Amino acid sequence: MSLRVRGIVVFLVIAFGGTWPYLFFARWGMGWSLVNPLVQLPVALMPALGAVVVRRWVTREGFADAGLRLRLRGAWPHWLLAWFAPLAVTFLALSCAAALGWWRPDLSPAGGPGGIALLLILQLVSTPVYWGEEFGWTSFLWPRLVPGRPRVSVVATGFVWAVWHYPLAYLGYAEFTDHTVSMALWTVMFVLFQVMLCWLYARTGSVWVTSLAHAGNNMVMGLLTEQLFGDLTPVRNMICVNVALALVCVPLLCSAAFGPTRRRSSTARV
Repeated sequence: MSLRVRGIVVFLVIAFGGTWPYLFFARWGMGWSLVNPLVQLPVALMPALGAVVVRRWVTREGFADAGLRLRLRGAWPHWLLAWFAPLAVTFLALSCAAALGWWRPDLSPAGGPGGIALLLILQLVSTPVYWGEEFGWTSFLWPRLVPGRPRVSVVATGFVWAVWHYPLAYLGYAEFTDHTVSMALWTVMFVLFQVMLCWLYARTGSVWVTSLAHAGNNMVMGLLTEQLFGDLTPVRNMICVNVALALVCVPLLCSAAFGPTRRRSSTARV
């Protein structure tokens, strides 16, 4: 087994082995709600723990390519993209639902423009919480999972990331009435959003930029669609979100940012 493969195996054992048993114990053993942010915190940090262990003690490669720098001066346009892209995707999803006759435009359940502005602030403030996942999945796993083939690797990473979340669909966090269709749509959603995260990382070399976008996925896109699509079935909700994500992320996947040359230059300057 090569050192790269050994590192990936150890990372996945820690990420999954530390998360899945904890989720079942927290929900079934302790009766805790997985919607509680404090209960979620250990889960969010587990991928980072796996990446740290591998970088420090398994491959001993260190953290030079870990994307820990903020890069505020050089990457500020991408910081803005990371901040507002989830909101843009949300409005695309709303437009899709309206076009299909599944939603009548009304932002009042979300508090109107003021409520949306508050969610954007919450996104910014909560960015450090999502560093743990991004340091694990985007910074560590993506460049190593399928080396030299960044497009294949981002799809594979998104799939692994989705599977890591699967217990949440059975423990009261995500309420799906049809798990067969819903889990498939949920998986596609993770893969598509992983494309956006990895594109931002390839462009900036900063895991903090992707953490901001990840926060937007949960704090803006997730909460807004939940509030505004209150009467929409989970399947229809995810269809609209996936259409919106595809319109944004498929062109990103086809862009030069995922070319082998671009990927090498990106990591070289981290």
